[in-house]
Amino acid sequence: MAFIQKDKLFSLRWIRNYSLILIGAFIMASGFVLFITPYKFVPGGVYGISIVIHYLIGTPVGMMALAFDIPLTIIGIKILGPRFGMKTVVGFFSTAIFMDTLTYFYGNEPLVQNDALLSSIFGGLFIGVGLGLIFKAKATSGGSDIVAMIISKYTKLPLGQLMIIVDSCIVFVGLIVFQDWKIPLYSLIVIFIAGKVVDVILEGMSYSKVLFIVSEHTNEIRNKIVNDLNRGGTLVHGEGMYSGNDKSIVFTVVTRREISMLQEFIHHIDPNAFVTVLNSNEILGNGFKSLKDKVED
Repeated sequence: MAFIQKDKLFSLRWIRNYSLILIGAFIMASGFVLFITPYKFVPGGVYGISIVIHYLIGTPVGMMALAFDIPLTIIGIKILGPRFGMKTVVGFFSTAIFMDTLTYFYGNEPLVQNDALLSSIFGGLFIGVGLGLIFKAKATSGGSDIVAMIISKYTKLPLGQLMIIVDSCIVFVGLIVFQDWKIPLYSLIVIFIAGKVVDVILEGMSYSKVLFIVSEHTNEIRNKIVNDLNRGGTLVHGEGMYSGNDKSIVFTVVTRREISMLQEFIHHIDPNAFVTVLNSNEILGNGFKSLKDKVED
């Protein structure tokens, strides 16, 4: 059976998670009302197809999205099992209600007149922040994600690729209906920015660098990292592919400020050292954010 995380009713964690869902739903709905819907952007998902239907027959975007979300969630539970908890239901219900309520009071005019590019950028920003907060509360967005999950179950295709395909098909529907190439192009900007913002919300903005150092002066480098930079690391024993000689590889993680200090030191003691520097999305463990805090975040 699929795992569904349950929070104790009215506990601090329960209040925090549902507050994140409601705040995220409001921000997401604001992005659609202020920036997305007025310009007919179709950024995938049930809200993308709901915007298309809204301009065809005049139905409210939020209520139309609910008309998709409810049966899709029921079908998803029957086919995939009970992996869609109450938080997901609260998420798509509150987003729909906020969206139609904001539309009723604000209207259908864009916040930024005659600037589709700026609206696509800020629309993606708002949607990304809203979705990120919802995901942070361990809820999901439902909708087209469920369609991708169902297809993945029967085809064994990667879920990430299927989500892109499903959203791309919805964007293509917008092109067919509105007969304007600008709409899918702006919609892709919205999708890209929203995805990047979601990553930042969930993973944070990490300034840490991962280093793999191959050098003949391993002890000096280790002392610099441990005693001067006050960092840890791991020594990995390997073999040179060309020479066949034994090699010691230093694996460590440092901050962006510390990396310049370490590189200068390595250059000073071993100009022939081989150093690989990688960007890290997230570092969990001693000296950085703990795994426990990440899980409980």
